[in-house]
Order: sequence, then structure tokens, then C-alpha cells
Amino acid sequence: MFSTLRSRLWLSYAFIIVTALGVVAMILFVFLLRNPILSRQTLERLRAVQMVVKERENVPESQSITMAAEKASQTFGVRVLLYSREKQLTLDTYADTEAPLPFPKQRILTRNTTPLVRDENGANWLYSIEKLPDGSFLMVASPRPRFSILNVFNDEFLPIILQGGLIALLLSLVLAFFVARWIADPLQKVVLAARTLPSDEIRPVETRGPHEVQELTRAFNAMIARMQASQRSQREFVANVSHELKTPLTSIQGFAQAILDGTADSNESRQQAAQVIYTESGRMHRLVLDLLDLARLDAGTADMTMSPVHLQALLSAVAEKFSPQLQRAGVNIEVKVLPDLPTVTADGDRMAQVFTNLVDNALKFTPRDGLITMQAAVLNNEIQVSVTDSGTGIPEEAQAKIFTRFYQADPARRGGEKHGAGLGLAIAREIVLAHGGRISVRSGLGEGTTFDVFLPLIKPRLQK
Repeated sequence: MFSTLRSRLWLSYAFIIVTALGVVAMILFVFLLRNPILSRQTLERLRAVQMVVKERENVPESQSITMAAEKASQTFGVRVLLYSREKQLTLDTYADTEAPLPFPKQRILTRNTTPLVRDENGANWLYSIEKLPDGSFLMVASPRPRFSILNVFNDEFLPIILQGGLIALLLSLVLAFFVARWIADPLQKVVLAARTLPSDEIRPVETRGPHEVQELTRAFNAMIARMQASQRSQREFVANVSHELKTPLTSIQGFAQAILDGTADSNESRQQAAQVIYTESGRMHRLVLDLLDLARLDAGTADMTMSPVHLQALLSAVAEKFSPQLQRAGVNIEVKVLPDLPTVTADGDRMAQVFTNLVDNALKFTPRDGLITMQAAVLNNEIQVSVTDSGTGIPEEAQAKIFTRFYQADPARRGGEKHGAGLGLAIAREIVLAHGGRISVRSGLGEGTTFDVFLPLIKPRLQK
């Protein structure tokens, strides 16, 4: 019955409210026991008798006070006592029937409590005392009234609890119900949304309720957005991988079938078929290696051997490696590095992979007689390495996606020829990020493209 959060919250609030009312009722009950109405009424009667005894005219004071005391004691059935200035008992109308009453002691800490005094037999007396003009003291006393706890409970306590307490309890429970709904309903919506995961059609949950619940809802909505983006990325990744593998697999399957069924019946045709199979299988092999690289970099498990790296030697080696391709394409390359450039702590092989990908990308889009420039310089506390080509540039809308996996900016710039699977720049970005650096692109149509790699001069912490 109380398995839901809403019912448990309501039950908790109800328990707190009932407990609070119980504590208030207990305090009220104790107060009534310590200062009941019957005692208050007796004290009022004693004060009234005290006023009557003090009213005396046209008679000697000593006789009037004594006579008034005796008369009031008989008329009202109270005990009237007189004390001298020295607080010695001079008159007691109950001296023959009751034990003597001592002069009451003043109690500072119990000033507001019921005035009680005990006689020599231990009986409690309610009293009212006042100092007279001649310095003596007039005290009117009456035995403390006996009362029944049950009578106090029924006459004074129970009606208050049944009326005020019941109304307060009902109003509090109604308020607790709405507070429980205010807290539980947004959480219930989060639970219902979580049960529908994973789904692309799920909508963000409306932020309602207390501040903490709203923070939880916003965090849940952000998680949904990240999850949906991850799902879309995963589907696009699978679709792109399938597309990239489909073409070489089709070529391999077709030419292998030609060899098997004898369609390639000459040495030249079999040589051509074998060459296509070899080329396409190499393309698949490179794609698989690139995907493994990305997976390791994403997981933080890629091997990184950090050591001092001289960028002059590294960039020159990369340029030398592309000499055959540059000669065939008719493209020149220059390396511009300051002679006093400090070393950078990095994985030399991985950084060579980054600049190899950048030069390879620049070579694809640089026309004949074009120029590729590699230069490095110190900028603040970083080393900036730039790879610039003199190609046609990258459209502004494509620059934001240039580091996305499998994204290729307008292959029509090279006559519709498609180069690679679009993983080179994505791998370069992940490697630079793993070194604590960053990579960016600057380009304009007809103005060429520049990729800037920024590496920290201090030893980077490897990302995990």
C-alpha cells in the first residue's frame, strides 16, 4: 500500500504532524495538571476574601482586622492568618483544627507557579498574601483542591484536542498530500521516462518541484540528450563503416568470382583482378587499423611513450616521407622551424601520425604547382605547428564538421575522386587531445587551408 514514493512521503509527513501534535498535547496536559482551572478559581476566591478583610472603617484597626478575619473565615470557609512584621504568626482562624502554617518562602525560580505552602502535617494550602500598611502580613489560605486527572482530561483537555487538534491535523494532512505530490510527481515522470529508454522519441521531462528535484530533472534531460546523440553517432558510425566496407568488399568479391568462374581467362586479366583485390583489401586493412586507433584513443588505452621531441627533425622526416607523392602531384613542400625552438614532451610516433594525416589531407586538395608549408613557433606557453596548403579552401559550414568521423568536405573539388574514409582528421584530433593540446582549422574559399596544432610546453597529463 505504501510502496510508492508519494505515499511514503505522505505517511512520513503524517507521522511528523501526529508526533508534533502529540508533543503539544502532552505539554498542554502537563500544564493543565500543574495549573488547573480549579486552582485558579480558588486563588481568585482567596484574593476576593483578602479584599473583604482589608475593608474596615470607623473601628480600631487591631479589633477590625481580627473581627473581619474571623467573620470572613466563617462566611467563606477559608483560613485567615496574620503575621507580624517579624513574620511571626499572630492570628490563625483554623488554629484549633489544623496544623500551623509557616510564613511562605519566596521562590524566585517559581515566581509564576501556583502559590503553595505546606503545613506541619505536610498538607498543601493555596494562599494569597499581602503586606498591610502597618508592616504586618495578611494571608488567606484554602486547602489545595483535589481534582481527578480524568476530569481534567474530559473537561479541559479533550475538547481542545478534538476541536483544534483535529482541524489542524486534517489541514496538515491535506497540505502534506500536496507537498508529497509536488515532490513525487516530477520524480515519477523521470522514472516513467527512464523506463522507456533507450528511445529516440523520448522527450525532455518538464522541470517542476523543489530546487533539488529540478536539478535532478535537468541532469536527467542532459543525460537523455547525450544518450540520443550517442545513439545517433553510433548509428551513423555503423552506417559509415558499412558503406566504407561495402565498396572494397564488392570489388574483392567481384574480381574473386571472375577468377573462380574463369571470366578472367588471361594472365593480364587475372593480374588486374589480383591487383584490385590486393588494393581493396589494403584499403580495408587501413580502415580497420584507423578504427582500432580511434577506439583505443576514446578508451584512453592507446600506448603513449612520452619523451622529448625535436619538431625540426620530426617535421622534416614527415616531409621527406611524402617526396614521391609530392613529385607525382607536382606539389612543393616547405618546412619552416626556428633554430632555437624548444623540445616538446610528446609521443614522437603519434605526433608523426598527426602531421602525416595533415600533410596527406593537404596533398589531396592542393593543385599542381601548389605549395604546402609546415612551420612551428612558440606562442605564449605553447608551441604552434601549422600545416598550410594553397588549395581551394573549405566552406565555412563544413569547417565545424571537419574533425567528425567519416566526414569529407566536398570530394568534388578533386574531380569527384574520393580519398580515404574520413578518419584521418578525427584520429589527429584525438591524438592532440591526448597530449593536452588542441587543433583548429582556418580556411576560406580560394585562400587555402591552415590546420593549427597547439602543444603545451610543460609535460602533459595523459587523458584516461
